[in-house]
Amino acid sequence: MTAINSELIIDGNVLRANISYIKDKLENKSKFMAVIKSDAYGHNLEDVVRDIDDLADGYGVVRIDEARKIRSLSEKKILLMQGIYSNDEFLDAKNLNLDIVVHNQDQFQIVKENNIFDDLWFKINTGMNRLGFEINDFLEIYNKHLINKEFTLMTHLAASNDKDSISNQNQFKLFQDLSNKMHKDVDKSIANTGCIMNFPDKLYDWVRCGIGIYGGYFKDDQIQTAMTLRSPIVNLRKIKKDERVGYDGRAVAEKDMLIATVYLGYADGLPLRIKDGTDVLINGQKAKVFGRVSMDLTTIDVSNIKDCNLGDWCEFFSKDLSISNIAKSNDLISYYLMTGVKSRVKKVYKRAD
Repeated sequence: MTAINSELIIDGNVLRANISYIKDKLENKSKFMAVIKSDAYGHNLEDVVRDIDDLADGYGVVRIDEARKIRSLSEKKILLMQGIYSNDEFLDAKNLNLDIVVHNQDQFQIVKENNIFDDLWFKINTGMNRLGFEINDFLEIYNKHLINKEFTLMTHLAASNDKDSISNQNQFKLFQDLSNKMHKDVDKSIANTGCIMNFPDKLYDWVRCGIGIYGGYFKDDQIQTAMTLRSPIVNLRKIKKDERVGYDGRAVAEKDMLIATVYLGYADGLPLRIKDGTDVLINGQKAKVFGRVSMDLTTIDVSNIKDCNLGDWCEFFSKDLSISNIAKSNDLISYYLMTGVKSRVKKVYKRAD
């Protein structure tokens, strides 16, 4: 007998389709950096690079170990998006021919001590208030050390998914005002997925696209979820009206029901906070979570599913059921769901055709 398991299936064709769709919006005016940090948002970094390398102009990661994996597969630009935190890391990065973000004085001190100014990206704080130089501090560095050097000026938008947020216009203005003080050979980068979709006039020289590649951008139905999280039904049980299901008896039957128990729980990465009524797919039909998620199991109301049987797959998100659906309905974000699937779930990567 074959052992049962939950599965995370990643479709390389969907990744490529998402990138092609997003790149069409660039109109060949900007270079495309694929952000593949955190194991390509849980999609398996090395397989993703193999499938998209011809579509990307470069890659963005946070950890040097991930950059090293990419460098073994690609000669494209690789950006270390948080930069380095020691001299040894700086030398490792240079040996790998990485571009390096510099976002504070300590990092810039390491650059000066090595007197290597090639392939640097200087990050400016324009309102995210997380990483980045304050504008006046950067201007002092620029006037003393960078006036004749090539580099990339960058910042990070805090609310690009919200087209009406005033913070976007504030950040755009600060970034453009600073850009106007730079010499002509300075490249510029501000656009993430939300910016590409909502502000096509603010793309500059490089876009840095992450969540859109994987299908977690929720405001455009043309962008599809590239991973399927599915698990088999291991039990079917008829219950009567007023009976309760699961821990704490949270779910109370308002009528006679058929309940499926699925082989996936919070130890697999399905958040405990998933609400009753969250949509899933079984045999192409929508069903709903009914009862609190357990460590290893989740219960589903399948009363309206035709021909529901033991072993049928229950999809929690997929190309046909956007990951944004489960994220939005449970006050989560798709990034969290993508990167949260645990190692005991069998990961299957389907290479692009």
